[in-house]
Amino acid sequence: MTTLNLNQARQRRGRWFAQVGGRHLVAVLAVLFSLFPIVFVVSAALNPLGTLSTTELVPTGGVSLDNVGGLFERTAFGRWFLNSLLIAGVAAFASVFLSALAAYAFSRMRFRGRRVGLLSLLLVQMFPQFLAIVAIYLIFGTITDLWPSIGFNTPWGLLLLYLGGALGVNTWLMKGFFDTLPRELDESATMDGASHAQVFFRIMLPLVAPILAVAGLLAFIGTINEFLMANVFLTSSDSKTLAVGMYGLLEGNERNNNFGIFAAGTLLTAIPTVLVFQFLQRYIVSGLTSGAVKG
Repeated sequence: MTTLNLNQARQRRGRWFAQVGGRHLVAVLAVLFSLFPIVFVVSAALNPLGTLSTTELVPTGGVSLDNVGGLFERTAFGRWFLNSLLIAGVAAFASVFLSALAAYAFSRMRFRGRRVGLLSLLLVQMFPQFLAIVAIYLIFGTITDLWPSIGFNTPWGLLLLYLGGALGVNTWLMKGFFDTLPRELDESATMDGASHAQVFFRIMLPLVAPILAVAGLLAFIGTINEFLMANVFLTSSDSKTLAVGMYGLLEGNERNNNFGIFAAGTLLTAIPTVLVFQFLQRYIVSGLTSGAVKG
């Protein structure tokens, strides 16, 4: 091969790396970076010794499921799991339903205070709910004395607390999606004698299924992973959620000894979120993009 051909080959390789190869390298590094914590947690969950000090990226001391058994024997993980599914599932459904009602009203109806209401929802979301933790704690202290079934250490009390801050973002996201639907649909249904409720439930909801799925997924993930508020309001072992209960495994001097069962618990905790994501994934792309077309 001549010197000219060698130079041309080097130039082609240089152009390929600059245009394509560099992107592949960055993608491979990003995948390795994201897989590292997952591989480490899986290795810790399968570590028969179950301690942080003996955990390695690639297990060399054997593989065992003792940490999974210890998780259910030494903790109330099953109860935490059911509590989290109940709270996250009901909170996601209720927040999506309430946000859809509000978004439909703001999108399709014209009434006094409409603009102020939209701006107020946006303004409230600028301040995290935890800023009002002292006031909320005092309120729930009184509620616990009067109605213990929705007070401290109950899933229904925490559920009410989550629903209080669930309208803002979802309402704006859904309103953008409702705005993309032609108003002729509403007018035709109204001319045929349909009420606002019939238009909403029979015509609008099926058409906005993608954004409902996206909002439901985001609400489910945010609720099942929430820790700060749940840690304040849930103190008894049977009422804790996964986030609060799993955090307790690493408190104090037990972090090293409980790391194996903690890792096993984190893997089991990810199962509901993965299943919900797989079930709703066909709606996610269209739901996230369509709502941003018109607001």
